[in-house]
Amino acid sequence: MQQRQLGSHGPLVSALGLGCMRMSFGDAPIGNTAEMITFLRAAVERGVTFFDTAEVYGPFTNEELVGEALEPYKGRVVIATKFGFNPGPDGKPAPGTGVNSRPERIRQVAEESLRRLRVDAIDLFYQHRPDPQVPIEDVAGTVKELIQEGKVRHFGLSESDAPTIRRAHAVQPVAALQSEYSIWWRAIEPEILPTLEELGIGLVPYSPLGRGFLTGTITADQTFASNDIRSRNPRFTPEAIQANQSVIDLLGRIGKQHAATPAQIALAWLLAQKPWIVPIPGSRKLERLDENNGAADIELTAADLSDIETAMAGIEVVGDRY
Repeated sequence: MQQRQLGSHGPLVSALGLGCMRMSFGDAPIGNTAEMITFLRAAVERGVTFFDTAEVYGPFTNEELVGEALEPYKGRVVIATKFGFNPGPDGKPAPGTGVNSRPERIRQVAEESLRRLRVDAIDLFYQHRPDPQVPIEDVAGTVKELIQEGKVRHFGLSESDAPTIRRAHAVQPVAALQSEYSIWWRAIEPEILPTLEELGIGLVPYSPLGRGFLTGTITADQTFASNDIRSRNPRFTPEAIQANQSVIDLLGRIGKQHAATPAQIALAWLLAQKPWIVPIPGSRKLERLDENNGAADIELTAADLSDIETAMAGIEVVGDRY
């Protein structure tokens, strides 16, 4: 697997990382712990060195899973996790209970994540979502202290706007921004991407395969389980799936020229945008992992990229992302 550096301040990681959320949280069906540990270790052996989790995934269970699976590979892998949500009524954090990036909460999450991940320092510590009640300078300052204490190595943000990124970066260099980005959701291009390039910050796109749509395997008559986010997602109504088939047709056409799948072209397109972009597709099956990893070996030509740009300019993607 090729390596990439997350901006000028971040760690060196595999060109494609691995999103771990769905291994224990979210969409059905979910693999059992033993299967997922085996899968995670197989990913390392295939060259993946960048893994994404968060305390809220589960909550807690995803960090515990990743920590147990990757403990034998200390020093060989980079694990990113996140802070930023309140504990719920049961004491477990959940997105629905509101954001919380107060300094004392950040420190609490850091200590608990260190224990669950079985590491001496958190490689990359993201603010999961902006907290309007806490100045970003206080957030960045707290993570800066954790870095000085040796408990965190790199600071990250998620779904932040350009002014917030600049303010945070002025206090503590931001290594990476995590944001949704894919061939069919590109809202970060006008303002966010230039800001990241100017400041030397890496980009970690989540949902790089459009929650599975860009694999070309989803049909208009497909149904989704109630705990699958796509069952409530406007882009996964039968009408939207049918309307957006033109995106898959485009990926398939380019794919034929490279003996590649639509998913591989979607990931190769992301990798071709900037050398400091590291997508984190989520996989739970080895055949999907191998398919995704194969995208790192595909070199789209300038003509391919121009062809895709021209075609996408004429396609109106139907449905909001949430």
